[in-house]
Amino acid sequence: MVNRNTHIRIQRGSRSGASLDSPGNGFTLVELLVVVSLISLLLGLLLPALGRARSMARQTVCQSRLRQWGLAFELYAAGNGGLYPHIDGRDRCGDEKPVQPEGLADYHSGWADVLPPLMGNKPWREYERWQHPDTDTVYQCPSAQLAPDELYNYRPRRNGYFSYAMNSCLELDANCWPPYGQPRGNDMPSFLNTARIARPGRTILLFDQLLDPQKGYGGDTINRSAGHYSGSYPKAFSARHAKGSHGLGGSILYCDYHVAWKDTVWKPEWSRTSDFEAPPRDDPDWYPY
Repeated sequence: MVNRNTHIRIQRGSRSGASLDSPGNGFTLVELLVVVSLISLLLGLLLPALGRARSMARQTVCQSRLRQWGLAFELYAAGNGGLYPHIDGRDRCGDEKPVQPEGLADYHSGWADVLPPLMGNKPWREYERWQHPDTDTVYQCPSAQLAPDELYNYRPRRNGYFSYAMNSCLELDANCWPPYGQPRGNDMPSFLNTARIARPGRTILLFDQLLDPQKGYGGDTINRSAGHYSGSYPKAFSARHAKGSHGLGGSILYCDYHVAWKDTVWKPEWSRTSDFEAPPRDDPDWYPY
């Protein structure tokens, strides 16, 4: 028979020969609850810090990748008479060879096709469906995340996506949108001569591109083509990196090849309507001259 007055105790580590029933060899329920509470408190403090550390590490990798692209742009320009590659590639024109000069620029000279070999990578156009580069490669921002497929007007997981975009306003040719308020202003050459850039330290070259269709146009308007093209406009800027108390922002590579964080590129005076694609022609952040 078990004595009903027997006490069940949780044994502490004890010296050899110490009695199991002696007072002080066990933890009381209160002591256990205190230990569990302290562990929970420590986890509550540590987990957000670890999350912030991971986020900062991804931001550092993102900016490092943008600098690699900057070196590739610089090398390409040095070997091609000071010209940048084209903003768009076959993501825009398709695999059928075009006839017009602007389409041929897309077909042959898109930046995502001609720059990767300078970094030891394949051109974008050589990847098969379902095999396009993901966030563990230099092609993508490590913090980029796709939304559910049904939110897009294309199939990013099958056909690939771009979490970095070249500034389309650098080469606003006949295949591009005209500047807002200037119906026939897309008359720039298909290849930008870097010597013409008036403010290289201010003019955007490559930027974190939106992948969440619900946050287009500065966060207020649906953009179902988010991430579809390798060249785009302010509506496609993505705020995906946290910076202290400043909230979320995106990384930008400028035409002098420095990289900086910015909370937004959207300006209060800009229209948030669907006819706003390219910003007004006098904007020095987007236009080179």
